[in-house]
Amino acid sequence: MGKSTLYETKHKINDYITIRVPTLKEIIENEDDYYGNIALIVATPYDMMVQLDDMKIDFTKINDWDLFCLLFNELRTRDLSLIFDGLNLGDFVFAENKQNGNIILVNPKTGAKIDRAIHDQICRYLRSALRLQKNEKKPANEEARKFLIERTRKKMMRHKNQLFESQIEKYIVALVNTAEFPYTYESVLGLTINQFYASLHQIIRKIKYDNLMIGCYAGTVNMKELDQNELNWISN
Repeated sequence: MGKSTLYETKHKINDYITIRVPTLKEIIENEDDYYGNIALIVATPYDMMVQLDDMKIDFTKINDWDLFCLLFNELRTRDLSLIFDGLNLGDFVFAENKQNGNIILVNPKTGAKIDRAIHDQICRYLRSALRLQKNEKKPANEEARKFLIERTRKKMMRHKNQLFESQIEKYIVALVNTAEFPYTYESVLGLTINQFYASLHQIIRKIKYDNLMIGCYAGTVNMKELDQNELNWISN
């Protein structure tokens, strides 16, 4: 993430598309929906392997943009006001890029468009802001692909009736009870999600550094064997 993103409340992708950077208070009030919508936007075929298999689609033969297009009719019916600033996906329709024949999404009223490159920009920013890893693994062979799908399907069935549990609240409780974190349960809600995750990962890095230094002084850790990045607790 760039230098200025820490203080952003909005992030401009282009003249038509701006991503909102909500506060923790805004997200907690709609956390399940917020992360559910994010998951659909940034989904990779690996994330959706079971759903694609049910549609008779091989997840190793489809790309991120094609998947987004498959999911678009579901996304366009959802409230995405915590993710996009003034953008209504319900106004977009599928069209053909006459220059290369590729499928794109266009808003006929404004001329706004979403193509593969713009979708990639949106996903990169959201993953960066929310510290999400991109899943793009590929099974080695057909047998491995089938095994992976069935294993994931069983895991989904086990968690099918599991009640929603707030991840942000877990992090808040952990941080508020950490000496390095200066916020209370009330004041932390004013932080943007960017600021919160930046603080979370900075404190994790600082605690790890402190433990390494204790190990070095105690003689249980050899400082010469450490990566130089581990000797600097200030996050990049």
